[in-house]
Amino acid sequence: MKPPYDITPNILKLIRSISEKIGEVTATYLSKQSPQLRKQNRIKTIHSSLQIEGNTLTEEQITALIENKRVIGPEKDVIEVINAIKVYEKLKDYSYSSDKSFLKAHQELMKGLIDSAGKYRKQAVGIVKGTKVEHIAPPHDNVPYLMKDLFEYLKDSEELTLIKSCVFHYEMEFIHPFLDGNGRMGRLWQTLILRSEYPVFEYLPFETLISQSQTEYYNALALSDKVGKSTIFIEYMLGVIDESLKSLLNYNNRILRDIDRLDHFITLGLKEFTRKEYMNIFKDISSATASRDLKKGVVLNLFEIVGTLNKTKYLIK
Repeated sequence: MKPPYDITPNILKLIRSISEKIGEVTATYLSKQSPQLRKQNRIKTIHSSLQIEGNTLTEEQITALIENKRVIGPEKDVIEVINAIKVYEKLKDYSYSSDKSFLKAHQELMKGLIDSAGKYRKQAVGIVKGTKVEHIAPPHDNVPYLMKDLFEYLKDSEELTLIKSCVFHYEMEFIHPFLDGNGRMGRLWQTLILRSEYPVFEYLPFETLISQSQTEYYNALALSDKVGKSTIFIEYMLGVIDESLKSLLNYNNRILRDIDRLDHFITLGLKEFTRKEYMNIFKDISSATASRDLKKGVVLNLFEIVGTLNKTKYLIK
């Protein structure tokens, strides 16, 4: 049975906004992210996802572990980071629609942290906030069947991937299939589902925004529980994804070198263009930066100038 949710005007608005940003990502230089940028985003993803779970290691310490250096910190925190590094490096080895792959990822993510890593829970669990029980998970005997149904839902080819990823995240958290590691698995698997259609999500640290809005994150889960459908959580997660894409676009525009911009622009296949058209591709650079880029392009013999002042055009050689 398809998990319940409603399509609201806000959800439609967010899907349109996200789709536009994904189009910009796909059509421009972000499809060729530098290894350094990928590494930075991977560090942010791991740091933010584990920080939500109480991990105390800094981005600098995570960087050191990625580089196989020793760090001083709580043993549990170090193991969590090392496990996460291995799992995120092997994302392509997991199948988002396979429950076996799901259990394998949990085993690797929670190795050395709990005895039941890679196994569904065999006891009742509840989520307590302070002195209040926020959520009673379904009986443990039902977990294998509920998760099987959820993975069948992921195979629905008519469902939008953006929606599917959010619904899975919410429903998995509701089922709470593991004794520990449910939160990080929900975020990991949403990344995997999104990545199946949009490769950029492998390196998009939307966990950073979740970590910065943890109250809203848990409120969206709790409110969705109360109404018995994932609509509120879908709206929250789509908002996080939209903001993450926006931040990624702005960040990349700031750090991209002039030669990178010129190299990408040449690949667009234009025969001639104006400075305004150049700036429409790189929306966050100033007119002065655009002029310097184009001057360098002329010096490098990539294109030549035709006309003067506001009638200036550039012909690509």
